Amino acid sequence: MDHFEGINFSEMWCGIDAAPGFMKPVVKIATGGTTGSSLGISGYYNVASGIYDKVLVVGWEKLNEGGATTGIITAFDPVWERPSLAGALGPLALMANMYMNEYNVSPETAAMVTVKNRSNAANNPFAHLQMPNITLDYVMGSQTISYPLRLHDCCPQSEGACAVVYAKESEAKKIRDNPAWFHSVATAHYYTFGCDDKMYDLPTATFASKKAYKKAGIKDPIKDLDVAEVYEPTSWAELSWTEALGFAEPGKGGEILREGITQMGGELPVNPSGGVLSTNPIGATALVRIAEAALQVMDRGEKRQVPDAEKALAMGFGGSLWTELAILGNEPPG
Repeated sequence: MDHFEGINFSEMWCGIDAAPGFMKPVVKIATGGTTGSSLGISGYYNVASGIYDKVLVVGWEKLNEGGATTGIITAFDPVWERPSLAGALGPLALMANMYMNEYNVSPETAAMVTVKNRSNAANNPFAHLQMPNITLDYVMGSQTISYPLRLHDCCPQSEGACAVVYAKESEAKKIRDNPAWFHSVATAHYYTFGCDDKMYDLPTATFASKKAYKKAGIKDPIKDLDVAEVYEPTSWAELSWTEALGFAEPGKGGEILREGITQMGGELPVNPSGGVLSTNPIGATALVRIAEAALQVMDRGEKRQVPDAEKALAMGFGGSLWTELAILGNEPPG
């Protein structure tokens, strides 16, 4: 994204002609952390509306050419927010503190999320951080960045890209015998001054999930979904935002983790890819969630495959408190 990479007038060299996409329509989208999911949902609507038969959606990030923290800080209100919400870590640390104190959740519980996701990432050849032998003690012993966030409670800054091809039904069946099918999409967003917002209960996730579940016929997400790719920039975010998605009661996200429900082999594995905690090319990150959900329902997850996955949820989140969701299936919606 321009704001993070320090680029101006990037359309002057956007490279579509070299893709090759000479004289083809192109739309550029940038919505912060939700850029990837905004791209993905836009691709869906471009095909579902009948405007196009096939659409290529690409998200990427080259953070060696800029800095996400600098970009985020300049987007904050300079009087009230910038002094207290330093980059992404400021509000995420505030969120974790409030969640921890509200529900008496221990830092060790959050560290379990990191161990789960980075262990999963060891089965994903595309994951940035490969830490197959990670332990709870290792996470707990890492440097405190912004209390209670330790280094390994936080996602990395990654370079990378993700591409997804969208096609109408007749074209999709020519491309693959078993394409992934969109069952529903939903977007919700609002913005308040960061210091006034709890953020841990993420009402946009609750609102969007109710819309998406209703469209897709999901009554109980734990039972009706087979896998979820949840956007978790920190370990604490997965705990609280799985609650906002209806996977657990408020404050109980750690319980479903300890019970094994969100582990590989559990009733609803969360982030078998390793999640954002393992790979975070910001402009592509939320599109990766959609791509990974699609791979699962197409039975192409390789070592990270959830057996018999028929329905998958993908979540995108942006710093302006957007939540974007997609539910995919291995059969057409009906």
